[in-house]
Amino acid sequence: MRVPFSKSAVLLLLVGSFTAYSQTTTTSSESTQESSWSHGFMAAVANPLATEAAAQMLSRGGHAVDAAIAAHAVLGLLEPESSGLGGGGFMLVFERSDREVRFFDGREAAPSGARADMFMDGERPMGYFDANQSGNAIGVPSAIALYKSTHDTYGKLPWADLFEPAIQLAEQGFEVSSKMASYLPAMASRSRLDENEGAAEYFYPDGEPLQAGALNRNPEYAATLRRVATEGPVAFYTGEIAESIVAAAQAGDDGGTLTMEDMANYKVIERPAVCGLWREFNICAATPPSSGAMQIMIAKLYDKLLPPNPTTTQRVKAFVDAQRLAYADRDYYFGDPDHVDVPVAELLDSRYLDSRANNLTAPGAVPVHGDPMLVLGNGSAAVFAEDSTHEPAGTTHFSIVDSEGNAVSATMTVESAFGSKRWAAGFVLNNEMTDFARNYDPDEPEAANMVRPGARPRSSMSPTIVLNADNDLFMVTGSPGGNSIPAYTAKTLLGIVDWQLSVQSAINFPNIIARGQTVRVEVGVEPGPALSAALTEYGYQVRESQGENSGLHVILVGENGLEGAADPRRLGTVMSTAP
Repeated sequence: MRVPFSKSAVLLLLVGSFTAYSQTTTTSSESTQESSWSHGFMAAVANPLATEAAAQMLSRGGHAVDAAIAAHAVLGLLEPESSGLGGGGFMLVFERSDREVRFFDGREAAPSGARADMFMDGERPMGYFDANQSGNAIGVPSAIALYKSTHDTYGKLPWADLFEPAIQLAEQGFEVSSKMASYLPAMASRSRLDENEGAAEYFYPDGEPLQAGALNRNPEYAATLRRVATEGPVAFYTGEIAESIVAAAQAGDDGGTLTMEDMANYKVIERPAVCGLWREFNICAATPPSSGAMQIMIAKLYDKLLPPNPTTTQRVKAFVDAQRLAYADRDYYFGDPDHVDVPVAELLDSRYLDSRANNLTAPGAVPVHGDPMLVLGNGSAAVFAEDSTHEPAGTTHFSIVDSEGNAVSATMTVESAFGSKRWAAGFVLNNEMTDFARNYDPDEPEAANMVRPGARPRSSMSPTIVLNADNDLFMVTGSPGGNSIPAYTAKTLLGIVDWQLSVQSAINFPNIIARGQTVRVEVGVEPGPALSAALTEYGYQVRESQGENSGLHVILVGENGLEGAADPRRLGTVMSTAP
C-alpha cells in the first residue's frame, strides 16, 4: 500500500534541500567556496584500534570513506555485539569540493520469502527473544555492499588496503574488550549464543565466556576479508561465504527463508539526504528508512516551543516536548520509502510544525501523531495501523573528517546484541527483520513499517552532518542506542548550538529520552537528578536511569580547528593530526 499525497509535496522535499543550499551558497564569496582546508583530519570511533585504522588511512591521504571502511572492518571484529559484516548501516557523506551531502542506504533487506505475519504466534506476536533468534530475523547482510558503493564513489586508496588493519588483528590477535566480555555471561543465560554452531566455539571456548583482556584471534574473519579484498563483494554475495550465511539463516526448526538469490540481488540505494535550515545552519540527515529527519523536526520544534529568555529547565522542557511530538510522528509514518510513501516534506513544513507546537499533549498524557496532510489542506495521511515496532539498544557510530574537509557520519548495526546469535564465516548475522512492526492483523490497515518482501525496516539510526552559513562543514554527529538514537543525537546539536556547551560537555550531558508517555532521564550524570525533579514537577512521568547506551561521536569545526569527542559511556577515542 502506498499513501497518496501530492507530487508537489515530493518536490518540496527535494527543492527545499536545494533551496537551502542555494540560500547559504549565495552568502559566500567564490574565494570562500574554493578555499583550501586547513584543519587536518579527525576520526572519532567506538574502539581505539578502529580509530587507529581510520587515522592510518587518513594519514595516507585517504578519503573519509576510506577511513570509514577500514574503521568498520575493525569494529566488526572487536565489537561484534554492536555491528559487523553480518549487518548493515547508513552512511552520510559530505564532499567539500561541491558542498554536497549524499546518503547511502546500506540497510539490510527482507528476503523475498518474508511474510507480514512471520513474527505472529497465532493472534499474538511472538516473544521478542524467540523472534530475534529465529532465521526469519535475518535480513540480507549489506555492510560489504555499502563499503563497495561508497568506495566506488569516493575512495582514493586501493580497495584491498582498507582491510589490512582488520585482517592483521584477526590473524595476530587482539585483546577482548571489557564491553564485549560484559555481554557474554548474560547472553549465555538468555540466548542461544553459547549454543549455536560457530558462535559457541568462538565466544565460549571450552564452555567459558571470553574474558576481558584475553588475547583472541578470528582466522575465519580474516579469511572472509581476504577474499573480499581480493575478489570484491562477489566473494561475499555468491559462492561459499553466501552459502554459509544462507545455511545459518535456514538452520533449525525456526529457520528463515533467506536464499542465495536474495544475497545476489542486494543493492545499496543512494537516496537524497534530507536537509533543513535551522537558525544559520543547514541540518542534513539520512532519509527514511532512517529516522534522520527527526533531527530537523526536533530542532525546529524546539525553537517554536522556547519561551522568551528561557531558563535551563525551560530549555530542557522544550527539548522534551519537541521529542515527544517528533517521535509520535516518526513512529506512525516512517517506513521503507520504496514500499510506502512517507510524507517527510509535509512533516517538516513550517505550517505543520506550528500546528504541532500549538497543540501540545499534556505532560502526563500519551503523545499522538498528527496529520500533516490535514493541516496543509491536502486530504489525510493518517491511513496506517498504529506502530508496534520494538527496537532494542545496540549499534555503533563513527564520525570522520579527512584532510580535505570531506566528512562521513556513519551508523552501523546488527540490531540487538550479537544480532540473531547465528554465526557464518567468522561473524554474527543480524536480526534486523525484528525492526519491522511485528504485529499483523489482516483485517486492519497496514502499518507503515510492516514486513514486506524486499523492504528495509525502519531504523532509528540518524547519521547527521550540519553545514554552516557558508555551506561548509560545521558538525558531524550520531550515536548508537536503538530507539533512543534520535534523542541522543539531537542532544549534541542543541547542546553545542543553543546550550553553548563544548563538544565533550554536550556528549556528557545527561541523556533525556522522551518517546511516548514516559520521559527517561539519566540521573547518574550531573545535573540529571535536578532535571528529573524539574520534569516531574512539570507533570511528566519520569523514569530515572542510572546508565544509558549512547555512543556519541562528534566532530565540530571550530574557530581554532577541529574539536572532537567520544562518549565516555563506551570505549570510543578521537585521533587527529595537524595539516
